[in-house]
Amino acid sequence: MAGANGTAVLGGGALGLTLAYRLARAGERVTLYERETAAGGLAGGFPVMPESANGPWLEKFYHHLFRTDADAVALIDELGLGAKLTWSAPNSSILLGGKPYRLDSDPRSILALDPLPLPDRLRLGAGGALLKFLPSPEPLAGATAAEWMPRWMGRKAYEIIWKPMLEGKFGDRAGDVAMPWMWARAHYRTLRLGYVRGGFQLVYERLADAVRERGGETRFGAEVSAIQRDGDGLIVRSAAGDERYARVISTLPTRVTCRLAPDLPEDYRARYDWGEAYGAHCLILSLDRPLLPNDIYWLAIGDAGYPFLNAIEHTNFIGPEEYGGQRLVYFGNYVPMSHPVLRESPEEALARYLPGVLRLNPGFDRSWVRRMWGFAAPYAQPIVTREYAQHIPPHETPIPNLYVANMFQVYPQDRGQNYSIRLANRLAQRLLAARSVDSAVAPA
Repeated sequence: MAGANGTAVLGGGALGLTLAYRLARAGERVTLYERETAAGGLAGGFPVMPESANGPWLEKFYHHLFRTDADAVALIDELGLGAKLTWSAPNSSILLGGKPYRLDSDPRSILALDPLPLPDRLRLGAGGALLKFLPSPEPLAGATAAEWMPRWMGRKAYEIIWKPMLEGKFGDRAGDVAMPWMWARAHYRTLRLGYVRGGFQLVYERLADAVRERGGETRFGAEVSAIQRDGDGLIVRSAAGDERYARVISTLPTRVTCRLAPDLPEDYRARYDWGEAYGAHCLILSLDRPLLPNDIYWLAIGDAGYPFLNAIEHTNFIGPEEYGGQRLVYFGNYVPMSHPVLRESPEEALARYLPGVLRLNPGFDRSWVRRMWGFAAPYAQPIVTREYAQHIPPHETPIPNLYVANMFQVYPQDRGQNYSIRLANRLAQRLLAARSVDSAVAPA
């Protein structure tokens, strides 16, 4: 451990893998650590046809791309997977009064929202257009969605459409959600959605391969337990042993980095080890027949009393023929970390969700289910309040050569493969430019 062994990247999700790839491609010696046994993090998948050695993957937590996701599309092309990226305009709807209404970026869908009187539909459309064309969320800073949306989109539209969705996602904290977060949801959304046939896992496996091909190392199943200063270097303690590095970049949540690095000062922790977040839960059912009507892909739940936030019939987007005829349906939820569903088995989660499933399709029967899977992730959905931006950490920490790069820094976004990839691209460019400057001024 006497020498400094290049750069350690902590976290093998989209951000960490892209960052490790960019640095390794530029000739840096990189070691990537990930506690899970496979690449991808929250964007990772699982074999949905385990009986087939080369079968497709499915994401543990539903994913797609928008046409505005230029960084993700460029990376997919760069890795030679562009031919697998497919685009279409599946049916995205909202359930209101027990009836699904199409609601996407097509203005015609807003005009067809019968639960709203026509003047309110027009006002809703005008407010949506304003968010679409507003180039920056800066004019919205300081406002909450609960304040801005009734004023600009109309009280009825807010009460019938937006408030139920905000409460479904953020619970009691819905009224505190910052309007710039909502701007980001509306501004970048597109009618056409993209998906990598075979699953986004193919992208992350290819990234891991590319890191290794360029001399880097990937250590999956190696959870990091500590980051400690050691002279001008840093020691990473993990299940793979202790190793010393010249630089460590943590793509883990800031809260986790603070726990791992005891040398971070208290004033840093007070400002950046901050905020609340909910956990994510997905129950996935493999069915022998369709569940949702009208070939709906994405169904947001606008009605009260459902035990889940949305229902996503993936095979109404990517056809069941890709999955051996299986009909694949997600039931997604964001809940406080104390919620029992985060620790329940798939069977227990199905029992919890069954009343809602039957409301969506009264004909549903347990015999339709061929397989089921359940996945939970802690602290997956930050509560993006108006104070959030004041607590975004810089990449540099008070510990020399310890950097943080995580989803807190993509505000007003709070997640997304594209924004992870964009952040990795920008940080890698910055670090490599600094290396070039250091090399230029170093004494001969």
